[in-house]
Amino acid sequence: QLRLVDSGGGLVQPGGSLRLSCAANGFTFNYYAIGWFRQAPGKEREGVSCISDSGLSTNYADSVKGRFTLSRDNAKKTAYLQMNSLKPEDTAVYYCAADTSGCHSGMSYWGKGTLVTVSS
Repeated sequence: QLRLVDSGGGLVQPGGSLRLSCAANGFTFNYYAIGWFRQAPGKEREGVSCISDSGLSTNYADSVKGRFTLSRDNAKKTAYLQMNSLKPEDTAVYYCAADTSGCHSGMSYWGKGTLVTVSS
């Protein structure tokens, strides 16, 4: 059964760090681009970062550039979102997604989400 499991969220103080993981089961991971999206309370879901199937290309939303780093380990079928210098406005449920056609709002497979709360 094809599925994504996103994890690693939690409560962190402003300026702190978290690493989110996206583990894949049931499909050929290295055929898929991986994206991270987030949705804050009362707001629409937004794209955070995307990494190509090979891992050679990444992009980031302007709001997280220089603070977040997306990587992948195709042998472990896992992608990682390293989040540093976290701000209260980063508070949201974070979702990873996978698609063979790159990153977009209608990606084929989604994790259930992991909650990140940045607060003192």
